[in-house]
Formats: sequence, structure tokens, C-alpha cells
Amino acid sequence: MPVGKSSFSGSPYLGVYLRVGERFGLLPPSAPAALERELVHLFNVRVLRTTVRETEILGAMVAATSHGLAVGDELDAEERSALAPWGRVGVVRGRYNALGNNVLANDSGAIVHPEYSDEAVEAIGRALGVPAERGTVAGLGTVGMAGVATNLGVVVHPRTSPHEAERIEEVLRVPLHRSTANFGVPIVGACVVANSRSLAVGRPTTPVELVHLQEGLRVFG
Repeated sequence: MPVGKSSFSGSPYLGVYLRVGERFGLLPPSAPAALERELVHLFNVRVLRTTVRETEILGAMVAATSHGLAVGDELDAEERSALAPWGRVGVVRGRYNALGNNVLANDSGAIVHPEYSDEAVEAIGRALGVPAERGTVAGLGTVGMAGVATNLGVVVHPRTSPHEAERIEEVLRVPLHRSTANFGVPIVGACVVANSRSLAVGRPTTPVELVHLQEGLRVFG
């Protein structure tokens, strides 16, 4: 599959608005049809259009694996119906309700914000169907914004420490790579969406950054 450069409503922060898995992709209702076609072409997924708690920042609000989704508050009936094809949807209530910002996950494991309660960590793991462990990326609790993970690799903030890197690799069971995106932005999870077949980045991403992202996620167009 090729690698894509795109934007959402003029924003290069694709990871804030979009969420892509192995079988499905989440896209806000207002997104143009051209972006839906691009996701289908790049990632070979079925696109589900929805809001989450009436907001379109799906990447920030939803954590996901192939086994299920986790959200920070109850969904209305229409949203729950739209997400149903993905599978299990778990609600994890707590202070950090933007689950996409605070969970870095693939189909093997999840790193979650260190201030989640024991109950929240357990609920996240149950919803996603993987072991969940507390951790940080470059000292940040917002691990979902500071990294992007697939079943082949994980790319994180350049200042991620060796100890953090070792822990992330242990939990996610994939090799780790450090990079920026969007012309020097270190919170790569806010800039990139990816699955094991392809990735899409914000338009400002440089060729050098793109090489690092492709190497880290083991995706070559």
C-alpha cells in the first residue's frame, strides 16, 4: 500500500480526528468523501462515520485494538450503533476521559496514563482485550498523543527514555523507533494514523520524517 499525506478541515493533526485499525476506520461525519476513499485505499478498511460524545475528535476520544474500543463516557444510541461493527465498546469513566490521548495500544498490549486508577486500567484492558500497564512516553502521561503503534512497530516522541522504550517494547511486543512528524512535532500520535498495512501523515511532514515513520512502523509504500 502507498503512504498518504492528508489533512482534516485544514489541520495536519490526523491522529486527533481519525482512528484506524486493521479492519475498520473511524471518520467524522463532516469529512469529505475524498478522505473516506483515501482511507479505504490506504488502509484497506471499512470506514465507520460517527461522532463520539457529539465531538469529531475521534482519534483523541477513542482507544482501539482489533478486539474492541474504549471510550471515556457513555455514547448515545446512534453513536453506539455506528461503532457496533468494530466490536466490543467499553466505557472507562474517570478524570482522563479522552482515551485516545491517554492510551497507546496495539493487539498485544496497552500503555496507559500513569494516573489511571486500578479500576480504570482493568477496564481499559478488558475493553481492548489486551494487558494494560501504566507508563509514560518522554515523561508524558498522554501516551496516545506521544506515540503511534501498530502490530508491526511503534513510533514515539524523540525524548523517550531508554527505560520507557524498554517498557513500551515489552508491553506492545514490537520494536520501537523515535521520530517527529508535521515538520518537527514530537507528539507523533497526534500527527499520524496507521495500521499494519499503511500510514497517513499530516502534509507538513518532511521526507526525512516520513522515512523514519515508515521504518518505525515497518510500512513501505
